[in-house]
Amino acid sequence: MTFSRLSLKLKCMRAMILKEFRELRRDPRTLAMLIALPLLLLVIFGYAANFFVSSTETAVVGPQAQQVADQLPSYFDVKTIEPGDTEQDAVNLLKENKVDVAIVTGQTPALALVDGSNLFSAQSTVAALNKAGNMVKTQVLFNPDLKTSWVMVPAIIGLILTFIGTIVTSIGLVREREAGTLEQLAVMPIKPSQVILGKIAPYFLLAAIDMIIVTLLGMWLFGVPFNGNVLTFALGGGIFLFVVLGLGVLISTISQTTGQAIQTAFFFLLPQILLSGMIFPLDAMAAGVRWIGYLLPLTYFTMISQGVMLRGAPISSLWLPLLILTVMAVVVFTGATLRFRRDLAPNAPKARSVTAPADAS
Repeated sequence: MTFSRLSLKLKCMRAMILKEFRELRRDPRTLAMLIALPLLLLVIFGYAANFFVSSTETAVVGPQAQQVADQLPSYFDVKTIEPGDTEQDAVNLLKENKVDVAIVTGQTPALALVDGSNLFSAQSTVAALNKAGNMVKTQVLFNPDLKTSWVMVPAIIGLILTFIGTIVTSIGLVREREAGTLEQLAVMPIKPSQVILGKIAPYFLLAAIDMIIVTLLGMWLFGVPFNGNVLTFALGGGIFLFVVLGLGVLISTISQTTGQAIQTAFFFLLPQILLSGMIFPLDAMAAGVRWIGYLLPLTYFTMISQGVMLRGAPISSLWLPLLILTVMAVVVFTGATLRFRRDLAPNAPKARSVTAPADAS
């Protein structure tokens, strides 16, 4: 190989490298995957990867409520002291997710009721109660054996719906753009919001069927109970589906290609997996990271699904996650509609003025 041929190959390689750098500079999403994603993972696993809960919200009821509350270690964050309440009142506090542990006094030893649906907190609480020796007798409710599958299955239902709703729907309008049929949507005699509803309706139906199948399979394979109201679960699931499907449409309106849509969808999916409380408990996360979890729809669906399936929580105790999901659905749908309307405007055919011919004189 002569020196001139080697020099030519090196120049070609240099040109290719420079071309790839220019392409990366023009593609901020790929750059974000290369730079922002590793930093995000570092922060998440550094501050969020913690299974130990440092404190647990506690209620103490019964005749000696005040005395027992004063003797509890600092781990037990006493929120409620009710000397006149009974054991059933303590169970209701746990069912409505107002506390994580309720200690019933008036018996020897006192009875500590632990919410097993909050797995990580329950494990830490049981360990702390065991250190107390014979002072307290422990009983775990809603998940007596502290099975991980009982807590994970309700959350995995939401995760599966998030994958289906976000990724599948996100490529919907992108296909229209790549196929060159977006202009046909612009001339249809319907509003952008109606176009979006028409787009997500088939996916909503299929995702609802998936939700039913996954829920039944989870109950059958892992023995997960369903202690609550089916309609409450269906309401929460329906609102959640509307959020993730609308999010998929919103992603498709800010993407030009299928690859871009999938990349953006994964940016939304990764925090849902790691910061929704499904893997790492929100209570154990640093405050600077925890707030991200409270912005994610999967966080609130998990609250609803675990509350209904494991604790049999009534709808009155789930109004807050239902309300937040409803607000998210309105915001996402409105954003997708406005963005879609902007996309349609440049593609809408311009009206041509018709001038009447002048009369012949």
